[in-house]
Amino acid sequence: MTDDATLIRVLVVDDEPIAADAHAHYVQRCPGFELVGTAGTAAEGVRLLREAAAAGSPVDLLLLDMNLPDLNGLDLSRRLRSAGITVDIMAITAVRELDVIRQAISGGVVAYLIKPFRFAALADKLENYRSFRQQLEPLGPSPSQHDVDQALASLRSPGVPTLPKGLSADSLSAVARLLREGSTPLSATEVSELLPMSRVSARRYLEQLQSQGQVLRSPRYGTPGRPENEYSWRSN
Repeated sequence: MTDDATLIRVLVVDDEPIAADAHAHYVQRCPGFELVGTAGTAAEGVRLLREAAAAGSPVDLLLLDMNLPDLNGLDLSRRLRSAGITVDIMAITAVRELDVIRQAISGGVVAYLIKPFRFAALADKLENYRSFRQQLEPLGPSPSQHDVDQALASLRSPGVPTLPKGLSADSLSAVARLLREGSTPLSATEVSELLPMSRVSARRYLEQLQSQGQVLRSPRYGTPGRPENEYSWRSN
């Protein structure tokens, strides 16, 4: 179980109530994240950010729609920076114009997710963000170039070119979600029974996740036959 002190606090700002509720529900399904609340306008979002900070529990991540009734998402991002409100921002929007995406990136947005999307897409972005924070926290005041590169790389989902030959990013994400959302460690045999892949393939994906530091591997004792390893999601 994740300690409350290590939970990443998230605020959803979206003027579409159905979308806001869906994104809030998605956040609550992701281990390691805590939903602070939802807001339908930029003004309400700023108010909740300030209230959380004043209470000593500042928001860590803002899931921000780019089209709000009272203020454009990019303008809100700039105002937050100018006001000294240090919250990371993940754009959650239907806007896909290249100029807006470029401005969002240059404005410090850590991820850009285009609507509509399924739970798995947001879960992967959130997990990448959590990995990013975990890699930054232990660094000293003067991190090395390698440390910075590793932390920034964790914000992006692994692509096919970065994986060993024969592994796919979609299957890797499926195995990762299975472990992340499960309550008990799984062996390669158990993963192969739950997903459409062979035991050998399941083991390769599990080993890949272990090499990336996302899962823990330990021997399973007390079972008949040849001992095998079990894998569990690294929660902290």
